[in-house]
Amino acid sequence: MDALRGFVRGVDALNDWIGRTVAWLTLGCVLTCFAVVVLRYAFDLGFPWLQELYVWQHAAVFMAGAGYTLLHGGHVSVDVLYGKASPRRRAWIDIAGTLVFLFPWLAVVATASAPFVLSSWGIREDSSTAGGMPALYLLKSLLWIFCALLFVQGLALIVRRCLFLAGHDAPDAADP
Repeated sequence: MDALRGFVRGVDALNDWIGRTVAWLTLGCVLTCFAVVVLRYAFDLGFPWLQELYVWQHAAVFMAGAGYTLLHGGHVSVDVLYGKASPRRRAWIDIAGTLVFLFPWLAVVATASAPFVLSSWGIREDSSTAGGMPALYLLKSLLWIFCALLFVQGLALIVRRCLFLAGHDAPDAADP
């Protein structure tokens, strides 16, 4: 049981740290967008890489922060059934939903994006815009980071709920 609790704590800590870290990119996104607007309209200057930078920051927040959002119960749920259910029933709903919906969807995203990501890495793809951001393959790799972080957080959710159902203390997070 200690190994399972350790796994859950480790995954939770990882996604919490990543989520809190990439959240700062929202500030970077706002400041970058502000700089683009000021440079364009006040000084008639444009830098394609700067315009793409805030898109990259925005993507990183959502893709790398998805595990953090799952950890803190921020994803959409069907509260009509879930909200009125007992803690045990909510635990079963979380387990079933993760196995039936989240994991298959992540498998589809990971496999469908494989040719896209691998071909980008194969040619070390840069932006198609002249003067745009280099290493576009890194941005495209966020698809797999998204899948990996959500997958391990989904596993941690299942383990947490199973510990709860078995009557063991589960590490703190969103209660079942």
